[in-house]
Amino acid sequence: MGIDKDPDRVGQQRVRGAQAHSWEREKRSMFEKSGWYSSRLQCDTTLARWGYSGQPVLVFPTAGGDAEEIERFLMIKVLEPLLAAGRIKIYSCDSVAGRVFFDKNHSPEHRMYVTHQFHQYVKHEVVPAIRTDCKTEGIPIWAAGASIGAFHAVAVTCRFPDIFHRALGMSGTYDILRLIDYPQPTDYFHVSSPLHFVPALSGPHLDVLRTRHIHLASGEGKWENIGESFRMGKVLGDKGIPNWVESWGNVDHDWVTWRANFPRYLDQWTSTETQTPAQAAGRG
Repeated sequence: MGIDKDPDRVGQQRVRGAQAHSWEREKRSMFEKSGWYSSRLQCDTTLARWGYSGQPVLVFPTAGGDAEEIERFLMIKVLEPLLAAGRIKIYSCDSVAGRVFFDKNHSPEHRMYVTHQFHQYVKHEVVPAIRTDCKTEGIPIWAAGASIGAFHAVAVTCRFPDIFHRALGMSGTYDILRLIDYPQPTDYFHVSSPLHFVPALSGPHLDVLRTRHIHLASGEGKWENIGESFRMGKVLGDKGIPNWVESWGNVDHDWVTWRANFPRYLDQWTSTETQTPAQAAGRG
């Protein structure tokens, strides 16, 4: 093959090459990982961040996932346009509660206790770290997750609506008590499971939560159970909490499904028509 001597074409190739190298450098600079020992969880924990500006979104991993699960399963790749545009900053933490909850070496009581402690870790350790990174005290955070991650996204939004202003639960499993074959929730689990504590909400807490929005989406293919989302939606609706249950149709409980839909929601919710000044303030 001969050498291309057309100066315009050669110049265009050089520009494209420079842009590609620049984007690779930018991607590396957009990623940051920190870790610390959590006394609440009695273990080392990790918080990962992708992006440099925009609405902070905390993504909870699936049951056994860690903070970088969403990158390994290519979710960060499909979010690259939104990250590069400075519209979102994605954060993710280790699924400590998920790993413990399904570990039969621990008693059911301990597994339910760790679910509560995990939410306290998110509130008192992860949220301050996110807000420090965003350099915006009090910035609203969105929560998202798939499968068991959806449970935690909805739970922290319902527990801490002063912090989390929106939640997206994808292919959610919300009745997780049935997964450990235990007849009744402990007090720690009762305050951690939205199916259990939301019906009893009242007063200022409920008033704030009624100004938030929870989106529950699920497929109806293999390993999906959209009935979980409808049940969660009914509990929320009965208390006047804005929510929407959406069916993706005959698609499976799988990363392929979640990758196809998660960017679509974030694109819509951070569009210039719907974004508020507070949502645009997450610069770090």
